[in-house]
Amino acid sequence: MDPFMQAAIDEARAGLAEGGIPIGSVIVHQGRIIGRGHNRRVQQGSAILHGEMDAFENAGRQKASVYRAATLYTTLSPCAMCSGAILLYGIPRVIVGENRTFMGEEDLLRSRGVAVEVLQDATCIDLMRGFIAAKPELWNEDIGV
Repeated sequence: MDPFMQAAIDEARAGLAEGGIPIGSVIVHQGRIIGRGHNRRVQQGSAILHGEMDAFENAGRQKASVYRAATLYTTLSPCAMCSGAILLYGIPRVIVGENRTFMGEEDLLRSRGVAVEVLQDATCIDLMRGFIAAKPELWNEDIGV
């Protein structure tokens, strides 16, 4: 297992343990994690703290050159909001844990030159399937259904 995807999975598990949605993300620059986060919409009563957005927030202000040389790892295919942030900050590469339970804006990212790799990782799939089965209403709220 890639240690950075493992870090994103660890973030997802932390979110689940806090009563939130199990989606995690890390931003990696030059072989080290500069931002990590997990979906904290429930915990913080937030409209925007998806895993990727939390990782950006925790990375803090970075020079554009840092983001343009970074890779974002996320346990689930990024939604329109998170994909917008990826494009805004010029992240060139995204590694996705899985897109079977939710297909985000991968086509948009690719159309704008972002390299997107999907792993279909069994742990990521199991985390989301279990969560969606247990709390479908919370999942639907998270994706705007």
